Amino acid sequence: MKINSKEDIIKYFNNGCKKKVFIGVENEKFIFDLASNTRATYDQLKKILIYLKKFGWQEIYEESNIIGLNKNEQSITLEPGNQIELAGGLCQNIHEVCSESYVFQKQLDEACEHHGLKTISIGYDPITDLKDVPDNPKKRYKIMTKEMPKNGKLSLEMMYLTSGTQINLDYTSESDFIKKFKVISFLTPLTIALFSNSAVKKNKPTGYLSYRSKVWQNTSRGGLPDCFLDEMDFEKYADFSLEFPLLFLLENKNYVNPNKKNFRNLIEDGKANSENFQLHLSTIFTELRLKKYIELRSIDACEWDCHCAGPAFFTGLLYGALDETFDIIKKWNKQDVKQAYATSYKNGLNTILNGKDLLFWSKELLKISKKGLNKRSFLNQNNNNETVYLKNIDNILLKKLTKAEQTLKQLKK
Repeated sequence: MKINSKEDIIKYFNNGCKKKVFIGVENEKFIFDLASNTRATYDQLKKILIYLKKFGWQEIYEESNIIGLNKNEQSITLEPGNQIELAGGLCQNIHEVCSESYVFQKQLDEACEHHGLKTISIGYDPITDLKDVPDNPKKRYKIMTKEMPKNGKLSLEMMYLTSGTQINLDYTSESDFIKKFKVISFLTPLTIALFSNSAVKKNKPTGYLSYRSKVWQNTSRGGLPDCFLDEMDFEKYADFSLEFPLLFLLENKNYVNPNKKNFRNLIEDGKANSENFQLHLSTIFTELRLKKYIELRSIDACEWDCHCAGPAFFTGLLYGALDETFDIIKKWNKQDVKQAYATSYKNGLNTILNGKDLLFWSKELLKISKKGLNKRSFLNQNNNNETVYLKNIDNILLKKLTKAEQTLKQLKK
């Protein structure tokens, strides 16, 4: 579909309004060679992808190179450093989210065992030097590797050394979007602190609890823009995306340099359409972003014990108790949020926001999330509702130790 004006973009976002909301979760993880304890190469990942076909996955190719798999609404993709990502389907509840992740992990474990590999789910590769990370032949990554470091000194570390969990959340109207976007924006410091799980680099403590977040805050096209902390609506996000520089364009199946153009220039040139707009939106690497749903992108990857905690926490807040959650954050000062954002990856739950530390706010919001999940009342076969996935957060707040702090404690032994 051709895009001729800003109004077409606003309409694009309006078309994302849903009558029924779903949850989509994307999880990345590192793959290591068991024998050498080094990151898996593309040739090794290719074998994993081929092995997974036995479970009904279909190959995705770029020219002659296998670069991913898909099945139904799910897809498996390779990130720049061969991190493997499952982008899950549309789920009604966290039981379904957890189930699809569990099934995929079992399949991946079997494939890895067969080929002498292992998975590690953590926010930042704790072992490997950047120069030793193997790449893969995906074309867009070649342009990114060249262009990204020009405007963000840690951009290559982001691409090759980080793994995260992304939560995709629907909105039912523009007013619903405005509330959800503001809540996620204002809770970004808390998200970073509560789910910090990347304190180690090259086998040594970094001095940060979420080194992944420090990297993302020093990445080209990333961060938490000022306008996200204002009253964001579809028109304002359209303006933001129009002025945001293009990273690359896809022409005749090849990625080409856009010569410093932004999307507004593309409209003026008569070359803008929904396909290249979708591509453009996917190259905005901010802490949250808008497509036809909202993407929350501030959570460090983690192992199975906390794998479903982040999605459950935000589902309770945003789908079960949005008004109550909004009532808390609407009193917060924008500058306080920015200050907390800039320090939360180091100070964790001790970070101060609106006169209280993030430990206090996490406890308050956990109560609200539980209330929201109880209200949703989605039960599994054991008659448990979605609050069962919040146990990991209960333990963190009880012990006052995040996953990152638990790792550092182990290192000292």
